[in-house]
Amino acid sequence: MEFTAAQLSQFDGTDPSKPIYVAIKGRVFDVSSGNSFYGPGGSYAMFAGKDASRALAKMSKNDEDVIPSLDGLSDKEIGVLADWEKKFEAKYPVVGRVVS
Repeated sequence: MEFTAAQLSQFDGTDPSKPIYVAIKGRVFDVSSGNSFYGPGGSYAMFAGKDASRALAKMSKNDEDVIPSLDGLSDKEIGVLADWEKKFEAKYPVVGRVVS
């Protein structure tokens, strides 16, 4: 399935009838099984319905970092993002891609 950023934002956990999605490097993961983390009030709720690539790479929860851009990241940060991506692949199903 393909999602625009606007479509992805509808899967942020605020509608209990919809799954919760988080994207990494454009790949959309269904993180609904991690509702306690990604759902409203969860410690990673700010990533729900968004491509959180930059924030995960920088280990940041700042709103300005919750974007797909990898521009200017260090090699270490790219490595951190790769580790997150592996964790997500092991734990959550991929349900689509973000398209521009």
